Amino acid sequence: MASQLLADEATDNIVRTSRTALGDSLRSVTYFTRDDYEQLYLRDDLERDADLTSFIGHEWRGFKTAQAAYEGTELGDYNYTIRVFDNGFLLRVTDEREGVFVTTDSLTMGDFNTVAQAVQSVLRDDL
Repeated sequence: MASQLLADEATDNIVRTSRTALGDSLRSVTYFTRDDYEQLYLRDDLERDADLTSFIGHEWRGFKTAQAAYEGTELGDYNYTIRVFDNGFLLRVTDEREGVFVTTDSLTMGDFNTVAQAVQSVLRDDL
């Protein structure tokens, strides 16, 4: 899928990394910045009816709020966020200027850690 926000290689790396780490559990992958977003992947059995604009706004504000609230605590540096829903999970990996959220079916904590580290590596290396 061609991306307008990312180079094709970066888009392919994020989607391939997510698919490799999560397999058929992967539901969607969305890249976002402060100003824009693009859904990079959506599993074929899902509808394109999610309100991504609201998701992105919330995830960006949520990152800033959480980062400020926990900065300097004994918990250490922020790594990623997992949100749990009735029908799946949302994993948010964010830095100061961009982020990716991945939605999945049921996973283990190890699966989340694997995909979060892989996406963080792609964001650092490719963008």
